[in-house]
Amino acid sequence: MRPLIVTQNITVDGSIEMLDDWFDPAAHDPDQLEILDRDSAACDAILLGRQTFEDFRGYWPLQEDDATGIAEELDTIKKLVVSSTLTEPGWARTTVIAGDPVAAVRDLKAGEGGEISLTGSITLCHAMIGAGLVDEIRLWTFPYVQGRGRRLVSEGWTGRLALREHRAFTSGVTYARYTLEES
Repeated sequence: MRPLIVTQNITVDGSIEMLDDWFDPAAHDPDQLEILDRDSAACDAILLGRQTFEDFRGYWPLQEDDATGIAEELDTIKKLVVSSTLTEPGWARTTVIAGDPVAAVRDLKAGEGGEISLTGSITLCHAMIGAGLVDEIRLWTFPYVQGRGRRLVSEGWTGRLALREHRAFTSGVTYARYTLEES
């Protein structure tokens, strides 16, 4: 069974919606890159909602001197985009999931392969957490208070998480890896 991993950038006040300029996708400490590389090596597919996919497609393929390696990784990894309107993704190795994303992800998880990573894509993230399909949550917490914006989970969802790893960096960013415990 393939695990579904939610990886999000988040502010200390809990917002994952970037309404202010608190996150630069190309700026990471060398220690952070070590964790990004480790986590990326276990992943062979990335699951995105349409808006996040379009944001990625409009940014990453244009990066020429990407010291993070993310641009190259995204060019080669299998991308799964959930959309009822997108027909031609315009990015190699992309499959559009037009039907029920919960059923599609259940099928993906039942197959063979590495981790499936879900990042950004707040509505999709809420649906996968709510459906009980998420195995692990990885949070990159940035030392910023935004005071508004959508959160990691939808209103009313509750659950217990078990901390598996925690790291702090000189930039003030922290990384925490949690598994979801059975309620």
